[in-house]
Formats: sequence, C-alpha cells, structure tokens
Amino acid sequence: MSQRIDAFKHSSNLFQKLIEFSTAVDGCGIEKKTLLLVSIRASQINGCAFCLDMHVKEAKLNGERELRLYHVSTWRESALFDPRERAALAWTEALTKLGEHGVPDEIYESVLTQFTEKELSDLTFAVMAINAWNRLNIAFRKIPGSADAAFGLDKANLH
Repeated sequence: MSQRIDAFKHSSNLFQKLIEFSTAVDGCGIEKKTLLLVSIRASQINGCAFCLDMHVKEAKLNGERELRLYHVSTWRESALFDPRERAALAWTEALTKLGEHGVPDEIYESVLTQFTEKELSDLTFAVMAINAWNRLNIAFRKIPGSADAAFGLDKANLH
C-alpha cells in the first residue's frame, strides 16, 4: 500500500470547518448516545475503520454498554435499542446507502414518529457529518487508533 497525503494538513482550513460543523452537530440537542450509534452504524456501512474505532471508544467513555456496541450492526434483530434509536439507525442507513429513488416514504414517516421536524433535520446533518468523515478517513487511509491520545480515547481501555 502506498502512503497517502495528509489531507488535514493540506486543506487545514477545510478540515477546521468540518470540525466546526461536527461540533455544532454534537451540540444540536439529540442525545449523545444516539449520535454515537449513528456514527458507529454509518462507519460500519462505509467500512471506515478509523471512525468505527474512534466512535466505539467514545461511546464506551460516554457510558454505552459493550453488548449494545456489539449489536449495532444487527440492530433490527436486537431488543437492546429503543424505538427512537431504531428510527435513528434506520435513517442513518437510508441516507448512508441512498437508493436510486432516495429515502423511502415509509422510513421518513416512521422516523417522524420518534423525532420532531427539527430533530430530524439535525439528525440528517449528523449523518452527513459522519459520512464526510468516513470518506476523508477512507480516502487517505487514516490508521485506527492513531488519534486516541489526542482525543482522550486511550482512556476507554480498548486495545
């Protein structure tokens, strides 16, 4: 494998804007645990090892139970997620794997039973943010765990 450029260094102004965007999303009012489930699921779908590693550790540090983390990829079959979390995961999947005809009405209507219109808008921005990070980290092959110390994720004790 060839070494990739450091896009964060070369486009530091854009990198900073993406950090600001992600920080704003984190403060949108949706529960942190839900936002982390969204980040974990999108990262699984996209195959982003760096983001998956980061958000699993972050979730553990935020009190998430390990068994729920193991069940994120099979959330439909798991009884460990409440209806709001299920709606967020369904929305995440629909937006991350956009079909030819966009997001089906059934998913949209189902998600609106669990989220207000503002929350659904915010949730959509959260999905957009993690998908942007996934694409950056996959494109430039960021190494999972390489930023743990910088983000305090080494305290998760997941090695």
